[in-house]
Amino acid sequence: MGPLKGVKVLDASQIMAGPYCTMVLADLGAEVIKIEKVNGGDDSRQMGPYVNGESTCFFQINRNKKSVALNLKTEEGKKIFNELAKEADIMVENYRPGVTKSLGIDYESMNQLNEGMIYCSISGFGQTGPYSHKGGFDLVAQGMTGLMSMTGLPGERPLKSGVAVYDIGAGITAAYAILAAYIHKLKTGKGQQVDISLAECGLPWFTWEAAAYFANGTIPEPSGWRHRVSAPYQAIQTKDSYMMVGCANQRTWERFCLDVLNKPEWLKDGRYITNSLRHENVEVLEREIEEMTTKMDSSYWINKCEQAGVPAGPINNFAEAVSNEHYLEREMIMELEHSLLGKMKVIGSPTKFSETKVNIETPAPLLGEHTEEVLSKLGYSKDDIQTYREKGIVDHYPQVSSR
Repeated sequence: MGPLKGVKVLDASQIMAGPYCTMVLADLGAEVIKIEKVNGGDDSRQMGPYVNGESTCFFQINRNKKSVALNLKTEEGKKIFNELAKEADIMVENYRPGVTKSLGIDYESMNQLNEGMIYCSISGFGQTGPYSHKGGFDLVAQGMTGLMSMTGLPGERPLKSGVAVYDIGAGITAAYAILAAYIHKLKTGKGQQVDISLAECGLPWFTWEAAAYFANGTIPEPSGWRHRVSAPYQAIQTKDSYMMVGCANQRTWERFCLDVLNKPEWLKDGRYITNSLRHENVEVLEREIEEMTTKMDSSYWINKCEQAGVPAGPINNFAEAVSNEHYLEREMIMELEHSLLGKMKVIGSPTKFSETKVNIETPAPLLGEHTEEVLSKLGYSKDDIQTYREKGIVDHYPQVSSR
């Protein structure tokens, strides 16, 4: 049984940040009802690749949810939404500030219906401040926060991260903030609005960079494959590929010299005695290390590092990562059966409990797959639902695909 069993979540979000947040809550046992547009649904449904007309992007971050296709621009659609909101413990939306007000589903309106609701808003720049009216995307956040100025090689074009770190980061931040607000509700009975900004959620990650800048004004620059403080803490070339080595303290540096490379003289070398000196001389240090490591394959050196207690590992491509025996053993790659996609793998949950269970049971829903089920529980008859469908107020599966 998941720790959030019995918690009801109304999900009015789409694309990535909001849906990732609600997927985390669903994995933890919450009942998540996802509200989608009657025409096309969540915009991520239009993102390929597709299998049998279904988006695999949507599939990856909407498992364990129920889909209700609802037209919020109609009075009847808003009435249905409000009925669901009255029963919800949590609501998540990621519209641009002001849109929920125009739809009549803003925090003030929902709070009048349900004072105990935790209402989470995820936006580019937050609900207040001079940029609050702007739309925000992961790539914009990567640029604005300085991340792209630190990524890549010195003097070359700024590079973005290989994955949507701010979208997923906002989803994670929203999830723990919601749970904190829910604990507050359990203590006081009071709900509240949670305001999450895509452009803010990544700033706390720059801990070492903040330490240097606020101490002496050092502005971090791109460091490529190396660490900006420690050395050697970087990618190292071997005979067949590259590997990562992390000598983050003096003890691991000593073990690396003595037990891995058999270079005891480096411990007395004036260029390498301290971490700061090693970092200052990282260019020559790297060359000297690679003169040795390029004579043997990565697997040889990783094994030696592990025996010596020096952190090291391969640089996998994604296919190698998801087939890694450790990830497989810890159920980080799982498989779900979908009515149109067939058997499809998903990334599992990184959260492990000793007493409760993370549930990854049902695949991402088809558009409006649960409309009839959910409305029936609200007291609507099949005739009512069919009439609403004919009027374009709701939709439910099966539908004729627009693709």
